[in-house]
Amino acid sequence: MYIHYGGFWRRGLAFFIDITILYTLSTALFATWITITHTPVESHEFFILSNTTPEIFIGVILPYYGISVLLNMTYFTYFHGTIGQTPGKKLLGLKVIDITGKEMTLGIAFLRWAGYIISKLVLFLGFIWIAFDRRKQGWHDKIAGTCVIRTKAD
Repeated sequence: MYIHYGGFWRRGLAFFIDITILYTLSTALFATWITITHTPVESHEFFILSNTTPEIFIGVILPYYGISVLLNMTYFTYFHGTIGQTPGKKLLGLKVIDITGKEMTLGIAFLRWAGYIISKLVLFLGFIWIAFDRRKQGWHDKIAGTCVIRTKAD
């Protein structure tokens, strides 16, 4: 049986879809956070880091990044660990599987997500690796023992 691995561009587009979903969710959660905590935010204060006061950093920027990272971790760990597909991967006919044939678990999915950090460290080389690897595995796939396959033929 021949396995069709998910290629670089298809996976990249799926990731872009997922990141767009996550950006929308994190922005909505952040807006809710600002409303609940009544933190005053001037638009120029949020975007100009050189003039950021400690109060703005602690009250605005730190919570935004905290919400974003937590949401990102939860999203990728949950979808990969339960059904092996994020909404982006499902739209593009991709699925994450364990290379040993075992069921995906939340633990493996979390390890794969943690591997994203390593894949980003050196100029995103761990993601670029997908384009050149025989099984189209990024560093995060190699760390977690996973690969991405196509679920529908073109």
